[in-house]
This record gives sequence, C-alpha cells and structure tokens, in this order.
Amino acid sequence: METFDDLGLAPELVEALAAEGVERPTPLQEGAIPVIHRGNNLVAQGGPGGGTMVAWGAPLLDRVPADASGPRVLVATPTAEVARRLAESLGRLAQATGHAVASVGAPWVLPERATILFGAPSDLLSWVGQSRLDLAAVEALVVDGADQIQRLEGLESVEALLESLPGPAQRVVVTLPLTPEIEDLCERHLKRAVHVPPRAVSGAPPDKPPARGELRYRIVPDREEGALTLVSEVLEADEARHACLFLRSEDRAADVGDFLALHGFGSGRPGDESVPVWLAVDEMEARHALDAHEDGVVVISVDAPVGPDALDRRHGAGRGGYALVLPREMPHLRDVARRTGYTVIPFPPLPTHPENPLSRLLARLEEAVERDEMPAYLAALGPLMERRGAEELAAAALLLLREGGAAPEMAAAPVAGAGAAAAGSAPAAFVRLYVSLGERDGVGPGDLLGAMTGEAGIKGAQVGKIEIRDSFSLVEIERDAADKVIRGLNGVTVRGRAVRVDYDRGTRERPPRPGGGGGGAGTGDRRPAPTLGGACPPRRPHPTRRKARPRRVDGPRPLSVSDGGADPGGPGPLSPGGPPT
Repeated sequence: METFDDLGLAPELVEALAAEGVERPTPLQEGAIPVIHRGNNLVAQGGPGGGTMVAWGAPLLDRVPADASGPRVLVATPTAEVARRLAESLGRLAQATGHAVASVGAPWVLPERATILFGAPSDLLSWVGQSRLDLAAVEALVVDGADQIQRLEGLESVEALLESLPGPAQRVVVTLPLTPEIEDLCERHLKRAVHVPPRAVSGAPPDKPPARGELRYRIVPDREEGALTLVSEVLEADEARHACLFLRSEDRAADVGDFLALHGFGSGRPGDESVPVWLAVDEMEARHALDAHEDGVVVISVDAPVGPDALDRRHGAGRGGYALVLPREMPHLRDVARRTGYTVIPFPPLPTHPENPLSRLLARLEEAVERDEMPAYLAALGPLMERRGAEELAAAALLLLREGGAAPEMAAAPVAGAGAAAAGSAPAAFVRLYVSLGERDGVGPGDLLGAMTGEAGIKGAQVGKIEIRDSFSLVEIERDAADKVIRGLNGVTVRGRAVRVDYDRGTRERPPRPGGGGGGAGTGDRRPAPTLGGACPPRRPHPTRRKARPRRVDGPRPLSVSDGGADPGGPGPLSPGGPPT
C-alpha cells in the first residue's frame, strides 16, 4: 500500500492527516488523489467509510492556491446540513494550508470570499442568480453524494452547474451506486473522465467473484459503545476466548482500548494470550496471529473495511465475523462485500422482551410475509431492490410508517380495564403531550427525542409516536414518565427556541394532579382551544409566577428505535464526531 507521501501530497497535508488519525490511504484515495492532483475529471464510486472526502479534498487543497479572493472550488452536497458538516471537516485540514472554507446557509464569516464553498446544488445556483457567486472563476466542482442528490432533489441543479462552469474547470463526481442517470450525466459533462475503480470493458459481463462466506454486520450510532456491546456478547454467547478488533489507525485503537479498559476488558496486540481483546491495525500482521489461533477468536471490524483486500485479510479463510457500521456506511460495506464475494447479513440485537413494541411489530411483519398480497409488493419493489438491500428498504418502510402514524402496533397495549381511547388519541398505556415547537421551528423527531431522553432522563423505549405539525408537536409518552417529561422539558431550549410542554387537551386518561383537577379533556386542562391554524396559543404567564429560565440542549442526542433512526445525511467523514476517512 502506498503512503500519502507517495501520492504526492505536501508534507503539511500529510502531517495534518496524521494528526486526525488518517495514516494510510484507502484504495479509493490511492486511485483518486493522483487523478485530481493532475487536474483531470474523475468519476469515483465510493461512499462514507471509503475515505471519499479526503480522496478529493486533500489533492484540491494541495493544487488550488489559497490566496484567492473568492470561491475557486465548489462542493455540491445532498443537503445544506451535510454541506455544513463537510465544510467543518475539511476546514480542519485547510488550517494546514491556509485555505478559507465555508458553506451556504450556515454562519461563516464572508462566505463569498472562501476558497472552497460547500452547498446544496439548488443553494449554489441561487447564489449564482443573486450574483453572489461567480462561476467564471471556479477551477473545480465536486459533486459529493450524487446518488443522494438524485434521490432528494433530482439532477437538474447539478446539470445546470456543470453546464455553467468554464470549459477548463475540473469536474469530480462521487457516487455510490453509479446509477444510469448519473452515468449519463457524467458521459455528457465529464469529458475523458477517469473512473475509480476502473469500469468494466464495454459489453463484457461483470466479473463475479467466487462466494467466500458470510459477514454479519450491526448498524450502530457510536463505534465505541457498539464495540463494547458486541465484545461482551461474543465473548459470552460464542464462548470465544478472544475478540480481535480491527481499527483504522493506532490512535483509534488506543481510544477503543481505553474505553474497553474502563469496562474491565483488557486489550493488547494480536496473539497476546493474557488479554481477551486484541486490537489490530495492520491486517497482515494480525493475520499471522489469527492463523496461529484458528479456534476461539472472533473477528470484529470496528472500522468498516476500506476495500476488498482489507475485508478479505480480516475476515477471509473462513473466519467470518462481524462488522460495525454507521448508518451512512452501509452502501460502502455492501459494495465492498459484493466485490469480494461475501454475503452481508444483519446481526440482530439481543433478544427483546416479548412485550417490547418492536418485538410485537416484528411478529406482525412475520405474519404479513405469508399473505397473498405480498407478490404484488415484491414486484413493485424490484427496481429498488437492485440498488438497495432488502433490509435497508424494510427499515426505510418502517421509518415512513412511523412518521405517517400508521403503526399502532408500535404503541404499548392498552391497560387492562381502561376505557377505549377516542379515535386519534394515544392508547390507554400512553398519554399524549403537547410541545410548543413544530416544523416551522426547524425541529424533527430526533430533536424532541434527544431532549426528552437527555433532559428528562427517560428511556427512548418510553416514547411512542412523535407527530411534528406546523407550529407544535404531539408526543406519546408512557403514563408513568409524562410528569417527568413535563418538569424536565419546560424552559429547555431546542433549536434556539424555549419549549413549553403540557398534557394535550385530547388525552382522555390524564393522570390526576395533586390538589384535584386531574380529569380528562375539558376538566383539568385550561389551555385555550386550537386556533384555525391548528396551534394552541401560548398561555399568558401568571403575574406572580417566575418565568422558567431556558436551559440549552447541547449537541445531538442518540436516537432509539422509537425515533425512526438517524439522519441519512449523517456527519461528514471528517466530522467533529470522529476522524476523517
């Protein structure tokens, strides 16, 4: 494997990458960096987990002068949020070269004067129309995540940007997968583009590698927590003596080792019989230790394999094992496994209680598989299943079902003896709370779930359906946790707005409050009726009551099954949450 020095990057960039824990180039970076460094057009098939941002960001920082007075590089991303995160990520490397980095729609100082400007394609075009962005001076355009852009807003804005660029400007498209529409776009606008990895010869059937086994994966929101959970599971359930963890860098290995040590798991180099956990960075070095201990060792990729060779060295020779991936890394893992000949299968979490809402939903799904209507739905999903895995589509369907409010089986069963709830109200075991923030305040289900679990200290499983409306939200909460949420969230600041939480007037089974007045709708609820817009006007503060002092909710909170999953955009590969890839 080549080093970043061998790829021709400036020493200050190599040092900056090493400081971020990026010590060795991935296969995508090995192929892309020289091409971009020479100024050639590029079509790269890769996604988060394969090192995409460093693949185009490092050579552009090395090639484009830092003393420009306006944007010389444009980076089109799926959303404005992804643009902000990627800009922050690349900004850490740009400090070593003196380049100014900014994104459209985020608070940056003089973004019009940044050398590298990030933004959603439609936002960049809007700046062009406002004469805030001069495309005539642009030297390179990077379309990062073209497949997601196609899915979210189509390719029209991307094509308009490509058509408006000066002829000599470099064009780079990063996508996974390379859809027919994106391939057609590249053929028309990226002349003599280099493909990484190389394309198959036209007309030749694609090479299908021999089947090499199965690789189980688990999608996790946090690598260290995921590693701890999986290590404890496999060392107990699989009766293994050792767990060999593969990580991207020595720094990452040290961090994971320290985290495991806090929980009592000793760690060391591969082959160390005195510790239960082996930490491996060099695949070839670890392979010798694994070959010498064929039995009793479970292999876990804490960082996703960067390419086919890395995957085969870690999990080949019949070792199988597990891989931990962030949600945004699934396309990368699936692509690498396909090119290597492995079948990836989800590794389920620990068995859940039979009364758990998720368990009930899974049981309902298993029953639905046998229904006569299934073939028609399978036929309709055929084109999507060619591009996405069945488990990904199933998870996405559950997410949409959850957001649409059509999943009553996810709510807890009614309490025995309780009266039937009115149509549209929460089941009897839950109560519905009114939250004074809605869609126009920029909040989503994840914001409210994070505030409730973080500030009120409840579990995600105690939260039911979260319904975001225009100016307010309705949240179903387990009855026993409702008062705790009201006390914990009132006055908290979410997305810059103070929150007011109370029982929704439509909740019939409202718990009694001290001092009486705890009846159902219309008895103990003094909140005014909804206005024509559907929102309830805020209460007038009592003249002698002190106003609650807002508390800030800092940072994102982890999501649970009840929230519907993480943001598909996710943080950039070099986001503040972790080192660059």
